Amino acid sequence: MPGPARSASSSARQVQIGVACIFGGVVALTLQDAVIKWLSSDFALHEVTFARSLVAIVITLAIVRLEGGMRLLRTRRPGLHIVRCLLFIWTNMCFFMGVASMPLAEATAVFFVAPLFITVFSVVLLKDRVGPRRWAAVLVGMVGMVIMLRPGRETLELAALFPVGAAVGYALLQIVTRRLGTTDRASSMALYVHLAFAVASLGVGLVIGDGRFASSDHPSLQFLLRAWSWPDGMELALLFACGVLIGAGTYFLSQAYRVAQPAVVAPFEYSALPLSLLWGLLVWGDWPDATAAIGMALIAGSGLYVFYRETLTAPPAVVRRLFKRGR
Repeated sequence: MPGPARSASSSARQVQIGVACIFGGVVALTLQDAVIKWLSSDFALHEVTFARSLVAIVITLAIVRLEGGMRLLRTRRPGLHIVRCLLFIWTNMCFFMGVASMPLAEATAVFFVAPLFITVFSVVLLKDRVGPRRWAAVLVGMVGMVIMLRPGRETLELAALFPVGAAVGYALLQIVTRRLGTTDRASSMALYVHLAFAVASLGVGLVIGDGRFASSDHPSLQFLLRAWSWPDGMELALLFACGVLIGAGTYFLSQAYRVAQPAVVAPFEYSALPLSLLWGLLVWGDWPDATAAIGMALIAGSGLYVFYRETLTAPPAVVRRLFKRGR
């Protein structure tokens, strides 16, 4: 039976792996968001997600083979996998519809109510303990989100509903991932969602892929209802890149929430804010005004404080190991 020192070392190692996976996943997924926003003016959303799912399936199958073969796909919890797949589809579709209408950094900032929801849901559903100071940090993050939304600004309100809906779906998705992670590998969880997304996207494409319902002037609805079109060489490369990025990003995030508690790793997803700002600035020249910057700072600050409080409540040996490399 492992002693206290070994348990503390194992816990610290799990947190380190979880944080590293979060960063890797965030870089991949924010790059994917930028590519999909670029494609949103010419392609249908279900066409883009179908193409990226095919590539991601191949990548994830390779990971499954490296980790132990097809036997890893066996599961005793098919119901949870179905729920997780549905939440994954909902989250992605909502977020990308928002990205089509909003600057990338603003859509990402609105979406970042999700890690706050994860903290709340981890208490309600997983019985994790969260103290009053961390609850205060969650409240500060919510205030930052309201500042980002700026209620009353007509150009943002409608489009912002999509990333908010994505945020709720994503928070529940990660809680389900935490449940599945006790028995299933991250690679198998990732493969199931890519397969589900490919089937769902193809099904939607067969029903509305001819563009018969594409009569709305709203960019988000146009992205959803537009007819499929054949990509040229550069566009095909971008669609392939989406598959590579979602394959890597989904695996890393699944692994992060599999090995570490949601309340620990979730705040590190806030690194998506400066990354989305960078991609938006480089590609579209978008730069947030002072109000948006204040909102982003509150959101990021609250997330970092949640992590800080988590380290204070962890065993001392875990905290020492977490910060040892930084000394």
